[in-house]
Amino acid sequence: MDLSIETINSVRISGSEDIRRAAEALHTLALQIGLRAAPAHNIADKRTPVDVEDNILARDVFGWQEGKVWWCNARIALNSPITTACRFESEPFWVNADGFRTRHPNHYLADIDLSEFEQRAMTRAAIVVPVHLPFGQIGAVSFNPIDQHLIDLTQLFRDHSDALGVYARTFIASYVHVKGSVQALLPDNRLSKREVECLRWAAVGKTDLEISMIMARSRATVRFHIHNASIKLNSVTRSQTVFKAAQLGYISLNR
Repeated sequence: MDLSIETINSVRISGSEDIRRAAEALHTLALQIGLRAAPAHNIADKRTPVDVEDNILARDVFGWQEGKVWWCNARIALNSPITTACRFESEPFWVNADGFRTRHPNHYLADIDLSEFEQRAMTRAAIVVPVHLPFGQIGAVSFNPIDQHLIDLTQLFRDHSDALGVYARTFIASYVHVKGSVQALLPDNRLSKREVECLRWAAVGKTDLEISMIMARSRATVRFHIHNASIKLNSVTRSQTVFKAAQLGYISLNR
């Protein structure tokens, strides 16, 4: 695949008006090798990239239809083995029901549950590019074979994963940068003293009950503070809230 500056710039977004043009370029590049792209700017959020008029790119550009509207699946962020793998791997990988394949061994991937893979991942096989972004945000682009019977992606991965990695990272990172004013952290994301204290104890594995005993507060109060922190940090799980708090310097994970 072409890694010229011109081709890379074709999937780069400089302003909102460039989003659809860049998406169409990414779509064309993927189609050239028989793949269809599925972009996600934040795997913790079921929202998917949109153009300047808020049209869903997955549907209107990348052509995902007929029951494959993965962005409408509220459980995919936590249930899909692909999104789980993106939390433990930063380089391109490919996966099917038989396992994950990477250029370098990653023992974390071997422990991921692949049962009912097709139903949970909403694909039979895919080359996936995780995109790790500031503030603990993780994006990804999944490249899925148009041929539904193609489940061995060894050759495609060997030949094209590096180029797909460049395209995916350029598209997602520039999309997040351009849309940052709309989809970044909430303006009032400063954590309170109590929220930070609760997250510090959560970071070392304490339960809500244990934290409530340490702080001499009710368990409901602890839950309230952690929930408020998750809203401010735009996170969907306790662990992601702790991670984002660490990324922003509120707490340390080196204890």
